[in-house]
Amino acid sequence: MTGGLILHEDGRQRCPWCGTAPDYMAYHDEEWGVPERDGRALFEKLMLDGFQAGLAWITILRKRDGFRRRFEGFEPKRLAEWGEAEVAAALADAGIVRHRGKIEATIGNARGYLEIEAREGDFSRFLWSFVGGAPIVNAWETIGQAPTESAEAKAMSKALKQYGFRFVGPTIVYAFMQAVGMVDDHLVGCHAKRATA
Repeated sequence: MTGGLILHEDGRQRCPWCGTAPDYMAYHDEEWGVPERDGRALFEKLMLDGFQAGLAWITILRKRDGFRRRFEGFEPKRLAEWGEAEVAAALADAGIVRHRGKIEATIGNARGYLEIEAREGDFSRFLWSFVGGAPIVNAWETIGQAPTESAEAKAMSKALKQYGFRFVGPTIVYAFMQAVGMVDDHLVGCHAKRATA
């Protein structure tokens, strides 16, 4: 998709990727690109972006409540203690994407989160350090101009992998950075574009 903004029936211009589904438009308007500083919330979003690999984000968005329920609110301390019984229960849950590798990666990533907290002091501050603590605000006019990865995403991906994280390649990490407001890639003229960091 290389297009620019779409004018919706409510009179607002939006990035074209959100289409016209009300839940997708709400996600675009209220969450995507809004700076998130809570470490647990950042961990949840990073895990969901990992589950998205190979799928459309709308699939994950519509199963988000199921993911939250199954993965105990994405509390890293709880997930780090999961074993085969919890993995088996997750694989039987139609409310999530049932992929053993991604489920097991979530457990290992929770352990990595705890290690980052122990060594770096704070998961959120650790992640935000890759953008200097403030959002990078881009000025793309078409969705085709936005990259799928960046130097910052590559650096974050490499650092997370050093802590044992999986499903955190540079493309997944860049999508995560867009979603949590580390990068503002709303198109110029989009009503949700933030004028400043």
